[in-house]
Amino acid sequence: MRAQITLALAALLLTSSFAAAQIAVKADTIYTVSGPVITDGVVVVTDGKIVAVGPASLISIPAGHEVLQAKILVPGFVDIRATVGLTGIYNGGEQAHDQDMLERSAPIQPGLRAIDAYNPREALLDYVRSFGVTTIHTGHAPGALISGQTMIAKTRTTTVADAVINPFFGVAATLSPKAQSGSGAPGTRGKTYAMLREALFGAQEHKATLDNYDGEGAPPARDLAKEALISVLDGDAPLIVTANRAQDIASALRLKEEFKLTMWLDMAAEVYTLMDEVKAAGVPVLLHPTTYRAYDETKNLSFQTAATLADAGIPIAIQTGYEGYVPKVRVLVFEAAIAAAHGLGFERSLKAITLTPAQLLGISDRVGSIEVGKDGDLALFDGDPFEYTTHCTGVVIEGEVASREVR
Repeated sequence: MRAQITLALAALLLTSSFAAAQIAVKADTIYTVSGPVITDGVVVVTDGKIVAVGPASLISIPAGHEVLQAKILVPGFVDIRATVGLTGIYNGGEQAHDQDMLERSAPIQPGLRAIDAYNPREALLDYVRSFGVTTIHTGHAPGALISGQTMIAKTRTTTVADAVINPFFGVAATLSPKAQSGSGAPGTRGKTYAMLREALFGAQEHKATLDNYDGEGAPPARDLAKEALISVLDGDAPLIVTANRAQDIASALRLKEEFKLTMWLDMAAEVYTLMDEVKAAGVPVLLHPTTYRAYDETKNLSFQTAATLADAGIPIAIQTGYEGYVPKVRVLVFEAAIAAAHGLGFERSLKAITLTPAQLLGISDRVGSIEVGKDGDLALFDGDPFEYTTHCTGVVIEGEVASREVR
């Protein structure tokens, strides 16, 4: 059922296409991520797709292509976990007009679709895009036991139809004290876990009812919340669990094992204390922003966690995440830069905000590296992207110059 709904919605979104332009970028250095570094190179984008990558001496730029210049050229960044588009630029309280990332009227609401709250013209999208982010996995924020769904979109600020890649990717859950507030919310960790299990058992029962319906009589009533959780149970959508304390991470892994779920760990401040368990579970980590404030449940986070996980062979991607007050949405390249300086290094840090998140999201055939046949999503810099004094000088999305602002 989820697949039919998603395909129908995707077909509707594709009825409006984004006009791709013709562009070429010359750069002193091109970091393709998936291949060798190219010196004095050029990338040619035609009809929105990369058609040529290599040394400038070997590639002819077709007539009619606008030519841009960069010191350093990298793939457009992919933010693995964000709320931008639901979170607005004004940083007001949760009831402000541009703050649709968290609905607290009930603790469990997996039927809330990210696409219904997403504003593709949100000014905050302009801001994050101007720092090189071209693709986002965004949606409902941590803070409720199950806060809603997530989606994948390009950061172009036009229409939903032009922006969205996948209208329903995952379901966001929270196993932490943050979920213990709001109407009907649990008051303890035990109650939190019990309510989450009850919701999954309820979805199992609804799935059995749907599977056993033989066409006789009235069909089972629709239940949007249970249908979303059926997608989780079937492995079609990951359960993205925000957990920071070691005991909450352990509870998440126990839930994964009990229901045989596809699970992603979100934030995971104390994940370095459970390395063997996380690796054995095969769970990727959407790591907290490197400079996230260390207080309360995140007080034991570390600047070295990204490197520690990568050294252990645990899949990681760095996120901008969400905070309940300023800054709410962070700058992805800054967070990767701090991880690079604390053991992750340049290449692994770049991969953690390009190819790895693209692979996790199942869209690496389109984004995450500079390769022929992929979308023409590029970020231009006047120096090392991870140096604080460097500027992002341009952003290209599918051949269109989406930003010329120097950041």
